[in-house]
Amino acid sequence: MAFERDTSGVSEPVLGIVIAITSSFINGSTFVLQKKGILRARNRGGSYLRDVVWWSGTLSMIVGQIGNFLAYNTAPAVIVTPLGAIGVLFGAVLASLILKEHLNILGKLGCALCCCGSIMLTIHAPKSEAVTSRLELEERLSDPVFLIYASLVVLLLTVLIFWIAPAYGRSNIMVYVAICSLLGSFTVPSSKGLGLVAQDAFGGGSSSRRALALFLGLLGTLAVSILIQFRFINKALECFSSNMFEAIYYVSFTSTVIFASALLFKEWTALTITDSLAMLCGLTTVFVGVVLLRISQEALLTWKEENKKID
Repeated sequence: MAFERDTSGVSEPVLGIVIAITSSFINGSTFVLQKKGILRARNRGGSYLRDVVWWSGTLSMIVGQIGNFLAYNTAPAVIVTPLGAIGVLFGAVLASLILKEHLNILGKLGCALCCCGSIMLTIHAPKSEAVTSRLELEERLSDPVFLIYASLVVLLLTVLIFWIAPAYGRSNIMVYVAICSLLGSFTVPSSKGLGLVAQDAFGGGSSSRRALALFLGLLGTLAVSILIQFRFINKALECFSSNMFEAIYYVSFTSTVIFASALLFKEWTALTITDSLAMLCGLTTVFVGVVLLRISQEALLTWKEENKKID
């Protein structure tokens, strides 16, 4: 009997890791295929909404998101999140082969540093006891600190979407990255919460109505977050390299999810000095990686402009 319990305890996280790795490869192809579809449509002078390659990338995104949802509900987020680095590296290889977006040595180094820094952040992020019931989740969601943070994120998203993005989105990649990554504050907690609430929501009983309301609220939040991310991801791919966007987006998304989880689950109380220093090193590594990616992209644009003048 003890052996059976141990086996079941191990098999679920292992299954989540397998799903997360598979989803990472699928997600790694998403931006590349969508970018390819956008370029094909631009050459034809039509809309990318009619392009088969773009739709294949969109389908990959849907499948990848479903995989992420399953992974977050079968394994700890601290394990699942860093596995997204596999998708970044796989996407860089695909972009080089399909889009001919060849990274120079600085770009490759920047991409690697972004992945390493994000993994370091996730490994040393404080861990709390997992929330295992709907009542615990409701208690955490009603915490004043998290409510203030969520309100500030919504306010910042409103400013970014309606004022900053129209003016500066096409010239500064960080605008679209900020919008997409800030939405991670709602995407991952909603995905995790749906798995906890579903059983109570559809299990009947006196508390099922309240659970169903929470389930629909989390589902609506998740759907809106994904749709807005989807819109601005495509806006970013219309203007910027898929290599650069995917690496910076992964870094920002990971950092935002870690911060939101720390607030929601009160994980900062378990933060040690060693972990704090390690996270600071991870943030520094990420910052250097992003700077190298920006320098690499600017050098590439300068080289293309000079070639156009020569031609």
